[in-house]
Amino acid sequence: MSKHLRIYLASQSPRRRELLKQIGIHYDMLLLRSDPRRKVGVDETPHDGEVPLDYVQRICRDKARAAWETLILRNLPLLPVLAADTTVTLEGKIIGKPDNNEHAAEILRMLSGTRHQVLTAVAVAFEDRLEMRLSATAITFDTLSEERIRRYLLTGEAHDKAGAYGIQGHAGAFVKHIEGSYTGVMGLPLYETVELLKLFGYPAP
Repeated sequence: MSKHLRIYLASQSPRRRELLKQIGIHYDMLLLRSDPRRKVGVDETPHDGEVPLDYVQRICRDKARAAWETLILRNLPLLPVLAADTTVTLEGKIIGKPDNNEHAAEILRMLSGTRHQVLTAVAVAFEDRLEMRLSATAITFDTLSEERIRRYLLTGEAHDKAGAYGIQGHAGAFVKHIEGSYTGVMGLPLYETVELLKLFGYPAP
């Protein structure tokens, strides 16, 4: 396969953009807005009884496929599309993004003093091929007082983040121990991402 020197990133996450820039990957943004000609959105509602491992991989796969369909619909240059999904799990339950500050506080109380898992699936789609990798990281949190939770919520970092925290921000101080991929917890495991891109002819950084 010929070398691809650019990719599309099917994500609005500023952390994923920063991580790709960090390792010198050239990309264009591809936003999955609704298209009247075809449903290209991704329903992120967990299925009944769906375990977190299956959930995060299904959503990631669906995002990558929807992004490829979007390229076709918009007649954009055909380049590999990278998509990712991050899910926080505790005792086998999916901990999603908070709806508001009250919900975020509830999630942080739940994670306080626990060992939880952050799963990030990353996928690359090109033509009829889709490859995916999974990163699993165990995080041990300090016990969080109500005051610490309150102060953290004032930073605004909990918004739109799985598990209501961002490890690269103030919440990095909550982490007593990490076993796995720091960049995976941020939302894009760089080792797995580079391994995937190499499969599609992208020169490794």
